[in-house]
Amino acid sequence: MIIYKCDLCGELRDCVPRQIEGTEYDICSSCWDELTAKLKGKGRTKSARHAVRNLPSVVLPEPSPETRKPFPGQPPEIIGESMRTN
Repeated sequence: MIIYKCDLCGELRDCVPRQIEGTEYDICSSCWDELTAKLKGKGRTKSARHAVRNLPSVVLPEPSPETRKPFPGQPPEIIGESMRTN
């Protein structure tokens, strides 16, 4: 151990470099014990992982062109033909 200034209490003690969320801190053993006691029981519980199965997608049949109606508020679909005479 190397004597550093503790990042939590600010005193010169035998501190151990600890990495928390990618950042390195110098924390003495007494501050570390208090910190672990405070954080005990916090966070997410680790539950057993289980497989999630997706149900097969339901394919709805397309309505025939005669029964197709426009959505409310939309103009009706007009289908027409032109017979060209030569």
